[in-house]
Amino acid sequence: MLLTIATTHRPATDLGFLLHKNPARAQSFDLAFGKVYVFYPEACEERCQAVLLLDVDPVGLVRGSGGNRRRLMTEYISDRPYVASSFLSVAIARVFGSALGGRSKERPELAATPLPLVATVAALPCRGGEAAVRRLFEPLGYCVRVEPSAGQGETGGKEHAVPSRYRNVSLEARLPLRDLLAHLYVLIPVLDNDKHYWVGEAEVEKLIARGGDWLAAHPERNFITRRYLKRQPRLATEALRRLADEEGDAVDAEAAPGRDREQALEAPVRLNDQRMDAVVAALRGAGAADVVDLGCGEGRLIKAVLPHAQFVRIVGVDASVRALEVAARRLKLARSPDAERGRVALLHGALTYRDRRLEGFGAAALVEVIEHLEPGRLRALEHALFRFAKPKTVVVTTPNREYNMLFPGLPADRLRHPDHRFEWTRAEFATWAGAVAEAWNYTVAYQAIGEADPTHGPPTQMAVFSRCA
Repeated sequence: MLLTIATTHRPATDLGFLLHKNPARAQSFDLAFGKVYVFYPEACEERCQAVLLLDVDPVGLVRGSGGNRRRLMTEYISDRPYVASSFLSVAIARVFGSALGGRSKERPELAATPLPLVATVAALPCRGGEAAVRRLFEPLGYCVRVEPSAGQGETGGKEHAVPSRYRNVSLEARLPLRDLLAHLYVLIPVLDNDKHYWVGEAEVEKLIARGGDWLAAHPERNFITRRYLKRQPRLATEALRRLADEEGDAVDAEAAPGRDREQALEAPVRLNDQRMDAVVAALRGAGAADVVDLGCGEGRLIKAVLPHAQFVRIVGVDASVRALEVAARRLKLARSPDAERGRVALLHGALTYRDRRLEGFGAAALVEVIEHLEPGRLRALEHALFRFAKPKTVVVTTPNREYNMLFPGLPADRLRHPDHRFEWTRAEFATWAGAVAEAWNYTVAYQAIGEADPTHGPPTQMAVFSRCA
């Protein structure tokens, strides 16, 4: 079984630090069902490629099979030990466990940083064909390439040919390495629609641990969950219930349809990911050690800044108690180590009133928040934030109304979300931000988020306020 992972991140050899495997030497690891080799065919500053080669021992499997001897003998005399399967998922977890968990002693911040990555899995069983591969990986933002395995025709007509359902799959995206490994860990056995070991309660925990951050919002959530758990209805029902809790489906029943519509509009350009990346970069660039997320909702920004050790204190504030409850579940605060739990606090509060708990922070963020306020309440927000709280840095993002006409299916006179009270053009946003900066002794800089259209600008606009000395 063969998995390759390549990057053009500079320096590309940082991939070795993330995988905890030295590019300068090959390594081998013994597992119960075979041997794993890790080596780097290419390792330079411009490009680095890591290879995980799993050599399954079919004879050993048969000898140790016990009551399952007949099934494993069938596997031994077929092609099964040589194609990607749940064996490969187990190898990823055992050999790349630190990277899968998002841990890197030497490069802790890089572990959470989106990188240009290309992963290739050879001879991957695709039950459902190429369409199934695309259904699973394209919603996660991958550019997918699917090719027949070597020596394979569409019907597998050649003698000794691999059955036609096997494909070589290449996945390209910009995302943290931990996310790529989690996607492969879960979705390889889903495509195979089989597992080599008993599936019980522990598999639900594995699915939540590796998929909770992304599976809850995946359009094929039910399909993935049922296949991963080998179509055991009781386990699948429990997993789906827990995934729904992770996503916070019931935070606000009235706002949910609008939220879904807005996310659906923005999904093709992965705008939410780009927005979070831009805000985190701005906060890190400001050098802040403590940050408050105003209107934190379900905790998406908090989750994005948590991996960065720079932030020793992170506070989320929201007017919705239920949103804060969901944020606590999504952030797994009850199960976090004491040190990490001590960095995060969730507070119930309004953004338009002075709150002494929010004074003295190095940075504050309002991510897609101001457009939910009535225009007449903006002045109260300005006073509470810029006059009284006075953080050194304030980061504000908001939709660019000019870009709306480029979203398919969105009428020209409609806003992206039914709860938006307004959406500004670039000129309107600059006018507001400039007046705020002048009134409260700040400077302001602007940044486009998302690919900008030559005429209509970017889908999201961001202002970074810096308090004058």
